Amino acid sequence: MARSSSGFVAGLTAAAVVAVGVLAYQASASAPADLSAKPKTPGTAAPSISPSGGPKQPAKNPLAVPASSGSGERVVYALADRRVWLVDAKGKATRTFSVMPSTVHPAPGAYTVTSRSGSVRGSDGVRIEHVVRFAKTEDVAIGFSAAVDGSTPTPDPSRKTGGIRMKRADGDALWTFAVIGAKVVVVA
Repeated sequence: MARSSSGFVAGLTAAAVVAVGVLAYQASASAPADLSAKPKTPGTAAPSISPSGGPKQPAKNPLAVPASSGSGERVVYALADRRVWLVDAKGKATRTFSVMPSTVHPAPGAYTVTSRSGSVRGSDGVRIEHVVRFAKTEDVAIGFSAAVDGSTPTPDPSRKTGGIRMKRADGDALWTFAVIGAKVVVVA
């Protein structure tokens, strides 16, 4: 009896692994390759009720450009979301990605890119590339950058740093997009 029950369990385990693999493939195949891709069928679900009895607010789309970020071509940096959007002249996001904020933050508002550096050592001692500076707060330069080693660690809270870190591929895209004079909008 023990031999047949272990075979049964092994069969169930194999079936579960196959099912998870199929579901993962379906999920990846249905994800849009481009952020501007529209879903095939719009959602038609009725609004639900929250535990407090009022209508539940629809979930915020984390990839949508913040409405309060202005118009035209710009880089949008959302402090609370820890996210950056590269927005074209028509107001559509061409790319969005998460970032690791520094210990010193710029105030919400509109800025312009004031300087850029191809490769330097960051204020935290890490070698960084594609530095795009746009603000100065508390005598600390604020800018986007990517660590050459690809890391995005949480900054040391005891040090005043202004580097908003991102993955290298995102840093490459931002470097190409945000030239001197480009608009950067910081939202809460």
